[in-house]
Amino acid sequence: MPLTPETRERLTLSIAQLVRSGRHVSSRAAHSVHGDLPSFGWPLLLPLERDGDLRCSALALRAGVDASVASRQVAALERAGYVQRRPDPLDGRASLLRITPRGLEALSTSRALRSEWTGSALAGWDDDDALRLAQLIDRLLADLERAVTSAEPAAGQAVAG
Repeated sequence: MPLTPETRERLTLSIAQLVRSGRHVSSRAAHSVHGDLPSFGWPLLLPLERDGDLRCSALALRAGVDASVASRQVAALERAGYVQRRPDPLDGRASLLRITPRGLEALSTSRALRSEWTGSALAGWDDDDALRLAQLIDRLLADLERAVTSAEPAAGQAVAG
């Protein structure tokens, strides 16, 4: 049975609130870990930790931000010592970004703090409910990604609005 408009609206509002809360938690975690680690550091450092050296364009794609935004944010992370740039051995005109030991330390500390906050927030939950929530969130994220990707206009096509 399809979702009712009321259910879709409630989910949309709940997701928006969850995103706002996530941003707030990210900002607090970044400030608690290292006062100079900006809140945008977490989504940019994670792909570098997980995938290794990346070009800025690939990092932007993985972080879900525009390449120009990623470029400015990476420059700030580089100045703060969380990221270092090196020439791409396959293309001397390009550079690769690498997470530094300081960046790894910031992620590790932030991860521990986030885990502590999550544990505290879910203290009244049983493991089955928490696992089911994680599975549903994973499903929602995959479905949202598919929906957004299929709804994107073709290159050069105007967006109605």
